[in-house]
Amino acid sequence: MAPSAKPISSPVPDAWYPTLAVLLLAFGLVITASFFIYEATSSRKNRNLAKELTTGAVASVFLGFGSLFLLLSSGVYV
Repeated sequence: MAPSAKPISSPVPDAWYPTLAVLLLAFGLVITASFFIYEATSSRKNRNLAKELTTGAVASVFLGFGSLFLLLSSGVYV
């Protein structure tokens, strides 16, 4: 290894992994719940495709990163 090479390190400190996992998963679940409530309470004529796609995409991103940090905090380094 070259003397000037730096080891690869995480941009997020390891101590933040559990906190980030809980926060991101909680926020993702809240957005998912709002998506389900919107789908259950709106009629077919009043639904907005852009709102559905946006809400689904945002929930997916938060749940995905929350799952990533949950795995990292439990010691599964992916």
